[in-house]
Amino acid sequence: MNKKNFTRKNLSNKIYHDLGFSENFSLKFVDNFFETLITELIKSNKVKISSFGTFKIMNKSERIGRNPKTKVEAKISSRKVVKFKPSQIVKTKLNR
Repeated sequence: MNKKNFTRKNLSNKIYHDLGFSENFSLKFVDNFFETLITELIKSNKVKISSFGTFKIMNKSERIGRNPKTKVEAKISSRKVVKFKPSQIVKTKLNR
């Protein structure tokens, strides 16, 4: 199976072709959107986009992990991760 990711560049090209904006503007638009999303997540820990879903920062605590190949235990430090919960509209469209 050949997997192809939908990248930031693909998104800007889609905006360029579908909406008719310039390539440069489309790329700046996408970059600005993601930068704003990250900035707001850092400030408020939660971003809700209506009819799409919610991005939320979760804190993961420190834990002991194990390398499955060598069975050597290692400490995994505490960190923040971003969780995404899709809206009911997105879930419905995905499961058609």
